[in-house]
Amino acid sequence: MTLRPHGGLWRQPDFLRLWGAQTVSQLGSQVTQLALPFAAVLVVDASAFEVALLGAAVMAPWLLFALPAGVWVDRLRRRPILVGADLGRAVALATIPLAYAFDALSMAQLYAVAFVAGTLTVFFDVAYQSYLPSLVTREELVDGNAKLEFSRAAAEVAGPGLAGGLVGAITAPFAIVVDSVSFLASALLLFRIKAPEAIPERMPGTSVWSELVEGLRYVFGDARWRSLMGYVASVNFFFSVGESIFIVYAVRELDLSAPVIGLIFTVAGLGGVAGAVVAVRVGRALGVGRTLVTAGVLSGPPMLLIPLAPTTFPIPFLVVGWLLLSLGVVLYNVTAISLIQALTPKRMLGRMNASRRFVVWGTIPLGSLASGTLAATIGLRETIFVGAAGASVSFLWLAFSPLRTIHDMPTATLDLEPARA
Repeated sequence: MTLRPHGGLWRQPDFLRLWGAQTVSQLGSQVTQLALPFAAVLVVDASAFEVALLGAAVMAPWLLFALPAGVWVDRLRRRPILVGADLGRAVALATIPLAYAFDALSMAQLYAVAFVAGTLTVFFDVAYQSYLPSLVTREELVDGNAKLEFSRAAAEVAGPGLAGGLVGAITAPFAIVVDSVSFLASALLLFRIKAPEAIPERMPGTSVWSELVEGLRYVFGDARWRSLMGYVASVNFFFSVGESIFIVYAVRELDLSAPVIGLIFTVAGLGGVAGAVVAVRVGRALGVGRTLVTAGVLSGPPMLLIPLAPTTFPIPFLVVGWLLLSLGVVLYNVTAISLIQALTPKRMLGRMNASRRFVVWGTIPLGSLASGTLAATIGLRETIFVGAAGASVSFLWLAFSPLRTIHDMPTATLDLEPARA
């Protein structure tokens, strides 16, 4: 990935607007990611199960709406969907500080806002990954995804520290205002994209149901896509088991404050920045398949350091664990998303992304529910151990996949004939 502006994507203003929109909204979302559970813990005095349920409310829409969202994204222009989702999320999040100002904030409202924002995120993310190939060439996909992942990783560096400082200075509900404003800024940048966008091609006379089934058959009928989904679904479930209660664990067992937790995530986020910077070079050196397996290994075992953190000096364990995990996740995302965008026919991109995310993100609320139940039964630290152990073996989906034999990033779309295991 090239960060200095001297050509290529740096000369494409529409890509830069998309990149800028993603950068500002990612920074704001990092604030909410920390501030929302802190609002539940510190303002509403929520239990560990209630905090875990809040995470489930954010991700449940992927189980409920991802598949039909994919069909509509393949039927409609994608930019208006992106702008509308940003504006809707800005309004939903703004209700939290408003309710807090009138001393009316409750867990019911936090659940409602999390669910509404999560639903709009479903449509945004499905449209977002389907929109990028309309703005860049197939040969530029890896570089484009690397830049987008760099912004996400950089937001993970700056965002938690900003969030921790804001929570400590102006309280968690008011910190969420930053995210609301970031979505407005993102919508404005996306609105200014000038590239014409045609309505996606579709077979005449087909129903929503038949197109939905076609998407599922395409994704589940190919051994390569099945292995990608199996890995991410597995690792997301176990990540969710551990992450859903991490704030409760850090505050109540490790006695860490919001600014300290934010600083931990800030330092650990440097791993994601490194992953985005080296992704292109690592992919060329190792090949696509080996890069995916390497990223899978980096994304699991380091999580074991989190429950191993001693109460007397937990910070080094937490920083190293999150840093290596972040490195692996970003390295995987750049490689896997680019591969999917390169090989999937454009008319199938929305359903491809929706069907895949229905599976891989649909396991997250299940992991959150399991996390809350386990935490109430066996304890916080023990629950994080369960999540870490499961995440540590999830890379086996990739190690025994036909993907491991791919070396160079393909430059032509796949036929709809699936690859068999």
